[in-house]
Amino acid sequence: MADKPRVKAPKQRAATANDSARRRKTMAIVAGVAGLVLGFVVVAAALGMFGGSSSATDVAGLRTTLQDTGCTLQVAPALQGVHSITDPSKTSPKWNTDPPTSGPHYAVAAIFGIYEDEIEMARLVHNLEHGGIYIFYGNKVPSSTVDELRTFYDKHTQATILAPLPRLGNKIALGAWTTNSASQPDNGVARLVKCTNFDDKAFTAFFSAYQGKGPERFPMSSLLPGS
Repeated sequence: MADKPRVKAPKQRAATANDSARRRKTMAIVAGVAGLVLGFVVVAAALGMFGGSSSATDVAGLRTTLQDTGCTLQVAPALQGVHSITDPSKTSPKWNTDPPTSGPHYAVAAIFGIYEDEIEMARLVHNLEHGGIYIFYGNKVPSSTVDELRTFYDKHTQATILAPLPRLGNKIALGAWTTNSASQPDNGVARLVKCTNFDDKAFTAFFSAYQGKGPERFPMSSLLPGS
């Protein structure tokens, strides 16, 4: 039986000077477009146009909102999140805010929800690492304000802890640990707000800006009360 004829590969067309010129022009256009896209990404990251970033402008705007309601905003470089605290009742001398907002912590996080008693700080920092936010109130905060905080919590139950912290006196504290910005250090940024009263607009702005943006991300739907 005769062998089947082999299929011949198509002949390569010799490149011409015009072909080379067209290729060079095409490559130049592609490179130009890529450069524009890269430039847009860099500018957008700096301006906080992408989700999860926290630009200086955002911080300034939030600081103004908080100050208008009698609050202060402390921004500190976040500390490395290591499980170096082996007893949840202990603290770390490295913590750079009070209450703590980043850094060494206990390996097991606290359960999200409302607490009637003071919570262990070493556990709490782990919750912030997962993207949680705490609301603390001192022993001189009026009961009517605590009721307002509970109502606010009911609208922000995911990834939230509400608990007393007697040493705050007449103040309320909000804490968050965030990452995901080219302008931030590797460990992210820690933020602590202290207020002498409750303001729904200011508290909502803080939660909207920073909740769910910790260095270890979990779906918000998994950070429910009791978990």
